[in-house]
Amino acid sequence: MLEMSVQNPPTNFPGPIDPSVLYEQEQHISSAIWEGQDRGTLRCHEHTSKIDGWKLTKKQIDLVGKAGFGHFRLIGQVSLNNPLISALVERWRRETNTFHLPSGEITITLDEVVRILGLRVDGEAVVRDNSVVGSNTEICENLLGKAPNSDAKEIKGGMVKLGWLKENFSECPEDASNEEVERRTRAFLMYLVGSTIFATTSGNLVPLLYLPLFKDFDKAGNYAWGAAALAFLYRQLGKASMKSQGTISGSLTLLQCWSYFHLNIGRPELKQDLSHRFPLALHWKGRLNTQTKSDVVMYRQKLDSLDSSDIDWTPYKDLDSSSIPENFRGDLTLGRSRTILLCMDKAEWHLPDRCLRQFGLLQSIPKDVQRRETKNNEVDNELDTSKRMDSELQEWSNRWQNIVDVVEDGDGTDESEYTTWYSNISRKLVHRRAFAPSQFQESVSEMMKIQEIAYAASTEDLNMKNKLALEKIKALVDRYLANRVEGFKVLEKRKRSSESSQNDEEPLN
Repeated sequence: MLEMSVQNPPTNFPGPIDPSVLYEQEQHISSAIWEGQDRGTLRCHEHTSKIDGWKLTKKQIDLVGKAGFGHFRLIGQVSLNNPLISALVERWRRETNTFHLPSGEITITLDEVVRILGLRVDGEAVVRDNSVVGSNTEICENLLGKAPNSDAKEIKGGMVKLGWLKENFSECPEDASNEEVERRTRAFLMYLVGSTIFATTSGNLVPLLYLPLFKDFDKAGNYAWGAAALAFLYRQLGKASMKSQGTISGSLTLLQCWSYFHLNIGRPELKQDLSHRFPLALHWKGRLNTQTKSDVVMYRQKLDSLDSSDIDWTPYKDLDSSSIPENFRGDLTLGRSRTILLCMDKAEWHLPDRCLRQFGLLQSIPKDVQRRETKNNEVDNELDTSKRMDSELQEWSNRWQNIVDVVEDGDGTDESEYTTWYSNISRKLVHRRAFAPSQFQESVSEMMKIQEIAYAASTEDLNMKNKLALEKIKALVDRYLANRVEGFKVLEKRKRSSESSQNDEEPLN
């Protein structure tokens, strides 16, 4: 019987038929949406609006470039389309670190981080630097020249307020000493990463763990900041794709710009050809001929209806690569590296073998992915992550030995085997078609009818046993409805109605 149900699922079954790959389906937001529990638009946390308020001197700009952020700092603020981001998150699967679209998987790869953000993805892993010792206050005094005041709530749990950094360091005098220039530049870099690639859902805080990495600017330039940014974004996408979440952070500029290049959904029209500019996020900065924004439901429906031909799998093939600085070009090959990305305590698989079409290759059935061993979700302020992540660090060190290279498109091989496999393991639909009420909605409707009858029933002629039975029925129905999104509204309305029944003239709130 089980075999028959797998081979012949209902025609409207969204998947997966085979749950061996997407084993977290029950916790995923797509399950809640299918059952009528739509959380709506996510709160998107990226705090770029005040970056342009920093006034950097030429010396500071040179130091920022040494640290690896010379091109990235030019991006500044990009207006976010929160409903589009929310719809994309609904398609993200942390079991594979890819978006599952109807025709196949697609993801943000390391080479795209280079192109879009202008950050290097080759280099040392971004993990805690334990060569700088002392309390948070002492480290701030040493590297910034002053420390935030805990009494004034300028520091909280190893995280410093972005506003404190801007208020105290955003303008550097032209005659400042070299030490003062370095201090103010470190503060800017902390503000930059804390408001963009490492933005947190806390709203306005950045972990002080990153500060020691900017002690030596030349050494800072050797870190794989782009790989760390992608690891951080992968982790945030994974968290936000769970039904219990309502926020997302990380480099949402990267996510949105990546979507604009691959999908013509919510994409603004460019006023001019900017293909020669680097990084590519500059395409989408400033005033654009923006398409009318849709709500998350409309974007969800558009993603559900995407065919493979609607996706630009290789959007950069015709762009002028000469605009990419020479020292960045070698990093592009790492886009095809099957490796582990690191950012402090976060370790995330980078799996280009699942998205070969993005490299002009035919897609074959990819390798199995090791089931997640969940690390701490938040930055660890105490533990030495470099010691407890030996295997992940080793995987990253082997990144150049794990370049995926398989069948090129056009050699006569087709993807039929992959297509059949993908149809069985993927969640192909998120939106439930209109005028086809879900079982969830139908059950809520029936329960509402039972609730109406129960509350309208007279207890005058009932004995004590039947009165208690009726009250039990009411409690069970109330609990059922209260545990569902629409049920909360129903229960609140019922309570307000009951409270106002003593005074028919009292208006309902």
